[in-house]
Amino acid sequence: MEPSAVITHKNGRQRKPAASSFANMSARDASASEPEAGEEEEEGLIRGSEEEEEDWRGPAVRPGVHGQLGNVSLLLFLYVLQGIPLGLAGSIPLILQGKSVSYKDQAFFSFVFWPFSLKLLWAPLVDALYCSRFGRRKSWLVPTQYLLGLFMLYLSITVDSLLQSEGGPNILILTAVFFMLAFLAATQDIAVDGWALTMLSRENVGYASTCNSVGQTAGYFLGNVLFLALESPGFCNKYLRATPRDKGIVTLSDFLFFWGVVFLLSTTLVAIFKRENVRGKGKRRVPPPEETQGVLETYRLLFSIIKMPTVFTFCSLLLTAKIGFSAADAVTGLKLVEAGVPKEQLALLAVPMVPLQILLPIVISKYTAGPRPLDVFYKAFPVRLLIGLGFALLVWWTPSVKQDGGFPVYYFIIVLLSYAAHQVALYSMYVACMAFHAKVSDPLIGGTYMTLLNTVTNLGGNWPSTLALWMVDPLTSKACEGTSGQSCGSAEEAGLCVQEGGVCVTTLDGYYVESVVCMLIGLAWWVWLGKKMRRLQDQSPAAWRCRVNQ
Repeated sequence: MEPSAVITHKNGRQRKPAASSFANMSARDASASEPEAGEEEEEGLIRGSEEEEEDWRGPAVRPGVHGQLGNVSLLLFLYVLQGIPLGLAGSIPLILQGKSVSYKDQAFFSFVFWPFSLKLLWAPLVDALYCSRFGRRKSWLVPTQYLLGLFMLYLSITVDSLLQSEGGPNILILTAVFFMLAFLAATQDIAVDGWALTMLSRENVGYASTCNSVGQTAGYFLGNVLFLALESPGFCNKYLRATPRDKGIVTLSDFLFFWGVVFLLSTTLVAIFKRENVRGKGKRRVPPPEETQGVLETYRLLFSIIKMPTVFTFCSLLLTAKIGFSAADAVTGLKLVEAGVPKEQLALLAVPMVPLQILLPIVISKYTAGPRPLDVFYKAFPVRLLIGLGFALLVWWTPSVKQDGGFPVYYFIIVLLSYAAHQVALYSMYVACMAFHAKVSDPLIGGTYMTLLNTVTNLGGNWPSTLALWMVDPLTSKACEGTSGQSCGSAEEAGLCVQEGGVCVTTLDGYYVESVVCMLIGLAWWVWLGKKMRRLQDQSPAAWRCRVNQ
């Protein structure tokens, strides 16, 4: 997805270069015409290492994927499974918004989306600790997916009571359970990413990235867009039923039960029938080569990287760059649902965005492939700030457009165009940032280096979003109308207002306050710190090289 020599994907976990074996092979072919003294011996060692690699990666096949369709299909299926809990977690805030929970509750639930940004903290453990007899990646994949299935079955029994308990949804338990689902999905992602590199042959390992992006996107679509559509009585009655009913075709508990069973059955089949290390005819089983660094060495390396002055400055900028977008990114969708826009209609707007999201990185990479990719980041920054203000205007305009039968078609066209403009600005910054990560990462430790920078980038989006959700309620002003001597400053006061025959009316929505404050903070960041980020491109390559390797 990113225009770099290292293939990465949205959640920030980084893959090894898919074309590294091919590049090495091309280099050998180019110098094979006139071997010098010692090269024949080296060539023999290379051939021997390739034969050993063939044992653990599987027999070399002709270029093309036809000989490994089974492995590619399995990888694709595992990534689809990974996207299911992520999609479900993404649908819960929209469901909660329909139950009028506070934005502080929404902020608390937003911690569910943190594990994919923090998995670098335990990824070295997943890589280093395993049972060799069962398989390096299956040692984590199988128990993780069993736990995912069991958690989904548990939720299928309890989720209705958690969403409809006395006093409102039980946010604490919901957050805890869905946090564990996201944590397990992130751990499964680490295991599948590693297994993909040994499951496929050298010629086909590049398909691992395709399986990841397609599979995870499809899983998220099933768990979010498709679920919200089938769960909505309005959508089902309008498009899928002849006789209207008061419930959708599926419920959340039904959906969780179905996928819980799928997780348990598919994991059992993988555990029994899929061998991680293949045995060639007449050959002993050779385990995959071990990582060159242990767990403690990896953590020491991460610490040494982040202590470097240029990296520390860059990470500090990454952690603060998205404050200006937090209100628009985290709160706008919930405010539209609060204003009466059906949540399933908002989810379905993501469908026409898929082609745009595929094409944007390809187009933008033409402008970020040069020596100064952060120039694109800097130019897109104020555009994204203005789009955030446009979102605030869209939310303000929405109640006046609402009709008895819902919203007119032109309203959804405007929402779609606004979202498309936002995606252009977002992807311009995203692709530029990933290109710079690839440019500055020390090639000797490129994997760890890139993963660290991607993790910091993701964290820079998570914490402002949580804070923005948390601050909506404190910044909102309400007044009690219909009775005197009452106020609506707290839940208790609002209850007294209603008991006295009054009604709480919002006089100033905290979302609009946040939108203006975030834009001002973002503008200040762009004027002062944005230039500092651009100047980092002028640093010499030595300034980014880890001192451990000097």
